[in-house]
Amino acid sequence: MGALDKVVNAVGAELLQLRWVVRMPIPLYRHGLGWVFGSRILMLEMRGRASGRTRYVAVECVMRPGPRTVVIVSGFGQRSQWYRNLQADPQVRVSIGRIRSRKATAILLSRQESAELLRQFSEERGDELRHLVEIIARARPGEKVDLRAVRLELDDPTGTV
Repeated sequence: MGALDKVVNAVGAELLQLRWVVRMPIPLYRHGLGWVFGSRILMLEMRGRASGRTRYVAVECVMRPGPRTVVIVSGFGQRSQWYRNLQADPQVRVSIGRIRSRKATAILLSRQESAELLRQFSEERGDELRHLVEIIARARPGEKVDLRAVRLELDDPTGTV
């Protein structure tokens, strides 16, 4: 790993720990400006498992295998709050690109399914997975990196498949 990669990963790890930075896309999405992120970042709207209140999280789209399928990854595995909310209630709303608040179902993939998907991601997008793992490892020193994939199946708004 080159010196520049180390600096980028260190900065990424610091930013990942700043709540306001990781939540920055949410107000833009909520005001109809999510299209500025293209299809790279999406906003997930879900119900809090304990409070029952609406919760929002912005996450990176790692794959788009079909027009109604989006794959995201929980960088902090099953410990992530949003991941735990999806375990409790997989019915969500997704905003990505120009798609606003589309109903979807979250399918939590097993460790083995996640590993296979991440292998495909690594083949398609080169060093991005390596950088992601490094950033997460730096953000949570001493903890094992446990990436868990989630497949989001968006409802068809026209009623046809």
